[in-house]
Amino acid sequence: MRLHRLTLTAFGPFAGTEEVDFDRLASTGLFLLRGATGAGKSSVLDAVCYALYGEVPGARRGNPLRSDHAAPGLLTEVRLDLTLGSRRLEITRSPEQQRPKLRGTGTTTEKAQTLLREWAADAGDGTPGWRAVSRSHQEAGEEIRRLVGMSREQFCQVVLLPQGDFARFLRADTKQRAELLGRLFDTQRFGQVERWLAERRLRQEAAVRDGPQRLRDLAARAAEAAGAGGEPADDWLPAEDGAATSAAGLVDGVLGWAAILRSQAAEQQAVADAALAAARRAQADAD
Repeated sequence: MRLHRLTLTAFGPFAGTEEVDFDRLASTGLFLLRGATGAGKSSVLDAVCYALYGEVPGARRGNPLRSDHAAPGLLTEVRLDLTLGSRRLEITRSPEQQRPKLRGTGTTTEKAQTLLREWAADAGDGTPGWRAVSRSHQEAGEEIRRLVGMSREQFCQVVLLPQGDFARFLRADTKQRAELLGRLFDTQRFGQVERWLAERRLRQEAAVRDGPQRLRDLAARAAEAAGAGGEPADDWLPAEDGAATSAAGLVDGVLGWAAILRSQAAEQQAVADAALAAARRAQADAD
């Protein structure tokens, strides 16, 4: 995003129309907004945020947008010329406000207005110029948010760091800085992920601790099924001495012992099959 020109009318402390030429300011590199308290430094940034999102930063959302010093007939308006991606855009916004009636006395309410325009090689008459894109608050807002890639809250947290919070950050100790950064950049979601990972780690550690006992239980059931003629498990399994027992050693022992049981079972199966076949032949001869 690159800002080109900002025009403010009856906005904040500015009673008339003021213009900020960002291209000229940035022509030599970085630039500084400097001025006495109340001179309007924050209002310039507020105006940029208002043009982009239709709202000022959260810390100042309660402040009135219209200048108390503006002439009654001069309407509050902010116009921002900027480049987003490869598109040159112009956003004009004005809040809902009171203006003198065109006829008679008193005032009437002027509704909020939004106009989004884009610079085009052909503005409709064959010449370059501004082409209207949208007059809808919602449509223009969605297009700007899509191009900027940040919501208003994210923009204010990352780009428009409130000066009061920044001063507190410079003076804060390590713990306070961590808390402030967490609030500014909304790191709560990362804390939730961290807690989820910690809980998952604890569950996995418990499962690992319980694994050897489950394996010994399975071995006991296999020994019971094998009966007295089976290979004794004690010759294969390490002693059950708590934390000193190697999980890998236990697994290797159980697998080796199970292989012996499987081999014995296969031999017994083969003997039983041969005996059954002989019995069937004898029965056939007798018939």
